[in-house]
Amino acid sequence: MSSKPGSADLSVSAGEPRAGGLKPLFATLFAGAKGPLIGLILLCLVLSVSTDTFLTVRNILNVLDQITVLGIMAIGMTLVILIGGIDLSVGSILALGAMVLGYVVNPDYLGLPILAGVAAALLVGGLCGLVSGLLVTVAKLPPFIATLAMMSVARGLANIITDGSQIVGFPDWFTNLSIVRHFGFISVTVGVMIVLGVIFAIFLNYRATGRNLYAIGGSPEVARLSGIPVNRLTNWVYAVCGVLAALAGVVLAARLDSVQPSSGFGYELDTIAAVVIGGASLSGGVGSIGGTAIGVLIIGVLRNGLNLLGVSPFIQQIVIGVVIALAVAADTWRRRAK
Repeated sequence: MSSKPGSADLSVSAGEPRAGGLKPLFATLFAGAKGPLIGLILLCLVLSVSTDTFLTVRNILNVLDQITVLGIMAIGMTLVILIGGIDLSVGSILALGAMVLGYVVNPDYLGLPILAGVAAALLVGGLCGLVSGLLVTVAKLPPFIATLAMMSVARGLANIITDGSQIVGFPDWFTNLSIVRHFGFISVTVGVMIVLGVIFAIFLNYRATGRNLYAIGGSPEVARLSGIPVNRLTNWVYAVCGVLAALAGVVLAARLDSVQPSSGFGYELDTIAAVVIGGASLSGGVGSIGGTAIGVLIIGVLRNGLNLLGVSPFIQQIVIGVVIALAVAADTWRRRAK
């Protein structure tokens, strides 16, 4: 039985680990990302020649700090795109999660402990994602329409919480999570992004449920006939994507020491772009966490380098748009070639 490149082979156990060895492991974790990896290396070489400050340790650490929010959101988006879906609501869920955190924690509102606020934010994010999943699986709405509706609803709720006002001020230990560099180079928030990336990379490649996501993206009907619970996994994927978007809102709150309902505007486009640039296919069944990490780094390095070169933010938008178009075109050419 044939399947899309990168999707699970339904003729064998979807959860079987692939052959051992360093090369097969690299190919598994960075499936479809050879081109983006080469592009990232070339981009770094060009920027290192163009500016003296790009390859400094301080600047590299700044890039890692800057991509943390995008990186966490992109992990969830990878799961959604793998099953052939799309989620336009992640930026709004980020804002809603951040506002729930501020409302629960701030003394002018509920004044509860930070952990209660984080739990509430993640719960709300997960519920928003689950509703999107149910709109897709039960109401049979196209993912684009379902998540577009949730984008509007979540943004409206984020504004309702404080009537459009921002909430400022969190405990010092909370904001230090994104400021203090442990061991001299890594903050807690960056560490969270890395740990999540490792966990989900292992899950996708060495767990049966993870391999089933590739099968769903390859062909939902074939996956269903093979005994895979397509609807349940689809709901689960959207819920996880919502939780990670809300977690990104928590991380952004720690970085900015404030939350506002306009946070995350346009982030869904950057998140989708990072996943696609990293080698994932918008038609589903192809992609990897490693590839997404490379896509996130490409966007982060590109924006950082353009800022160092003094390029206008408006020009930067054009450059990012061209990169996205080239990535999607490359995916189309690759699929046609195969």
